[in-house]
Amino acid sequence: MSIENARELGRAFADPDVVRNYRHRPPYPDELFAVIEGLLVAPRVVLDAGCGTGALTRRLTRFADRVDAVDPSPAMIAEARRLPGGDDPRIRWITARAEDAPLAPPYGLITTGASLHWMDPKIVMPRFREALAPGASLAIADVEWVHPDHAWRSEFVALIRRYSPLDHGDDVAAFVGRLEKDGHFAPVGQERTSAVSVSFSVDEYLALLASTSSLSRATLGPRRATFEREARDVLARHGLERVRFDVVGVVVWGQPLGR
Repeated sequence: MSIENARELGRAFADPDVVRNYRHRPPYPDELFAVIEGLLVAPRVVLDAGCGTGALTRRLTRFADRVDAVDPSPAMIAEARRLPGGDDPRIRWITARAEDAPLAPPYGLITTGASLHWMDPKIVMPRFREALAPGASLAIADVEWVHPDHAWRSEFVALIRRYSPLDHGDDVAAFVGRLEKDGHFAPVGQERTSAVSVSFSVDEYLALLASTSSLSRATLGPRRATFEREARDVLARHGLERVRFDVVGVVVWGQPLGR
């Protein structure tokens, strides 16, 4: 995805409908936070870049002395403040892009939760490198959705590919591999959590998809209603009243590169 396409699609995260639907996203597994806690060094201050509604931020306060949480969407920051833990005085909410946000280094850890791909690595990676304390790391965290290999799923993926402007075949490993190949990141370690099962009603599952940049109403416009109707038809044909799949937390840590 080019920087231009990322900026275009990223505008969806300012849409109130997308922000409301964020509550339907599967949470990061608890196991992932144990890995992140083990990466934090002195000072025990974390920069959470691209924090969204604070899915990482609000749980980092369990072991961090301060968290600087940065996101360019005022709507995301407002929702993050409203959610449980969002009023913790150890959190400094910053409405800005990671590329030019006012930072207060040094940081004993920098985290990005399903957000680094929205940023310009030529700008943010040198910034992160300079902001890290000696011995500190950048931790790239994400959650992979692992669906069962059922007939409905292949039909549903085909539907998504007809409507989405993105190629959904990418994963964390491929993304990190590109960063490494392009000289933006030197990975040091990786951990995957155990799978956690989640279950959604049809309405909840469609709301979950509507929280993504590529399938939001902000992106699809009037096509969103048609997509939802066709999606419901697929699930109904296969007799599904609930959608079940597993989520696996992934964190890759290492050193950002560049100057």
